[in-house]
Amino acid sequence: MARLVLWDIDHTLIDTRGVGRELSATAFQQATGQPMREQAKIDGITEQVIFRETAQLHGITTDRADFERFAQALAEQHVTRASDLRERGHALPGAAAAVSALAAAGVLQTVVSGNVRPVAEIKLASFGLDRRIRWDAGAYGEDADTRPELVKLALQRSGTPARDAALVGDTPADVAGGQATGVRVIAVATGRSASDDLREAGADAVLDDLTDTEALLRLITADTLNPA
Repeated sequence: MARLVLWDIDHTLIDTRGVGRELSATAFQQATGQPMREQAKIDGITEQVIFRETAQLHGITTDRADFERFAQALAEQHVTRASDLRERGHALPGAAAAVSALAAAGVLQTVVSGNVRPVAEIKLASFGLDRRIRWDAGAYGEDADTRPELVKLALQRSGTPARDAALVGDTPADVAGGQATGVRVIAVATGRSASDDLREAGADAVLDDLTDTEALLRLITADTLNPA
């Protein structure tokens, strides 16, 4: 049985419906002085990599200080426009029930996300999904470049062996993060990756979404998983 669940956020628990990109564009201009004409790949990628590669698309070389300015501006934008996030975005079907059911079952829940921590907190708080999350046990976009590094860090921070953890995410990058660290992965096809793509990536189980709370609980509490 998994004693720890590592949640991805975007397209796993919530959908910002384009608000996130708008806020990133504003923060990018504040940090670099240039408008964001295009954005690097974002699915499953950490915020500091997205910022660095987006800057490169604009001919800009950045360092850690530049990223920290961007991260601060991005967090401030999420605070300023939290009402837009609530009005245009939404929690994905079954997300609230899943988080509540896991809490009732005594499972520790945290976040492994490409978002920087302040943004992750604001996003989940905007949809009432933050109260069951142990934020200090998670890992975030400012902590490392890759998902495997983030998963490893969350295991260390939570004091949980990989065999006692499960990761729930929507991208092949989430799957890779679990595979590299020995953490079982339950993938949900609620993002841009289809069920077959997630199976091919090596997910231990694949769900269409989070609406079947009992199925999710069975997968998380099972001693072993058969690939779905």
